[in-house]
Amino acid sequence: MRLFLSLFVVSISMLSTSLKAQKRSERVQPEIITYKKIDTISLRLYVYKPKVFVTAKQYPCVVFFHGGGWNGGSYKAFERQSQYLASRGIIAISATYRLKKKHGTSPFEAVKDAKSAIRYIRENAKELSIDPNKLAAGGGSAGGHLAAVCGTIAGINEATDNMTISAVPTALILFNPVYDNSKNGYGYRAISGRVNEISPLHNIREGVPPTLVFFGTEDHTTPLESSIAFEEKMIDVGSRIDLHLYEGQQHSFFNRGTFFNDTVSKMDDFLVSLDFLEGKETVEVFFK
Repeated sequence: MRLFLSLFVVSISMLSTSLKAQKRSERVQPEIITYKKIDTISLRLYVYKPKVFVTAKQYPCVVFFHGGGWNGGSYKAFERQSQYLASRGIIAISATYRLKKKHGTSPFEAVKDAKSAIRYIRENAKELSIDPNKLAAGGGSAGGHLAAVCGTIAGINEATDNMTISAVPTALILFNPVYDNSKNGYGYRAISGRVNEISPLHNIREGVPPTLVFFGTEDHTTPLESSIAFEEKMIDVGSRIDLHLYEGQQHSFFNRGTFFNDTVSKMDDFLVSLDFLEGKETVEVFFK
């Protein structure tokens, strides 16, 4: 009997180890591509492809921009979301951009880089196996600001960009984004008061891409009022906006605990509704 129990425990242990190894095997290592060079600075795309990848196919794509107040941050901020999307058959990309702490730059340079990244992906869509008409942009906080600017503001472009290629994403996926750069919002000093040039809230127009937003009601970094105002203006111009408010949650709540799975699940549903994905989401299975 003891031998049987010992063998049973060993078998369960081996099965557990095997399942963990299987889960690790579902993860993919990103390919690294330089999309832009400025003097000695190289800006990169971290490309997460589906495990079973067919070069001749065109995949939908989501490019993420990390947060950090345009000051710091890491491409790894959206690594788990990228891994999940790759498991669902989407190419997910995390883009680096110029930062004040590292490069001595302002939010304007960061916006230029975000637009350059989107243009690079579209220009090289065939080589990257990406459908240029299914290219969403997302991000958190300042990274959400960059994605939102790409979807709302025509100006602020790198002089070397190919301007015949659109930098407007097909859709926006925003996690506690910076919408409002006025004195009532965030980043007024960082933009030297140039609100009308760079603030998404002040540039909503007809044709803004369908937008998904996650926001905590107790966010003291990016005011809740800006998100409500953004929703109202989007509705006024006839653009789709799915705003999900999380009661009592503060900034960057989306990467913590049960909120992570919930926001990823809702992101999946949003992408299914736009024909980026099909089938039922697999969040609980993938992150078990």
